[in-house]
Amino acid sequence: MGMGSLAGGSGGGGSRRRRRNRPRPMSEINVTPFVDVMLVLLIIFMVAAPLLVVGVPIDLPETSANQLESEEEPIAVSVTSDGRVFLQETEVGLDQLLTTLEAIATEGAETRIFVRGDAATDYGTIMRVMAQISGAGYRRLGLVTAEDEGS
Repeated sequence: MGMGSLAGGSGGGGSRRRRRNRPRPMSEINVTPFVDVMLVLLIIFMVAAPLLVVGVPIDLPETSANQLESEEEPIAVSVTSDGRVFLQETEVGLDQLLTTLEAIATEGAETRIFVRGDAATDYGTIMRVMAQISGAGYRRLGLVTAEDEGS
């Protein structure tokens, strides 16, 4: 009698063992593809970052003023040492500056405009550019300088 009950109990245990030997779903996250994608993005941004800078070479005067914090991207007007005027990276004549500026100013008169003048540029040339811009009604006008390395 004890033998029969023992045999009946082992039959049920065998079916339980088969369920335990089934492969369980994997509960770990494989981060290798994530790391690969992040490294590729890092390389892309490292290559692209230097290209996002305004491309007109200007030797800016140095000051010890603090940098202004701005949420919007300003429009850059650059004046080179030989008196040429650039809007962003495109050379424009002084007579064409306002029409081109009005075409790209998204916020109208509230658009922030930064004037970048080379340190060797004649002060009168920079003032003519600024007077023309402010005369057209643009009120958020600023001068760009390089940070003074001595302070």
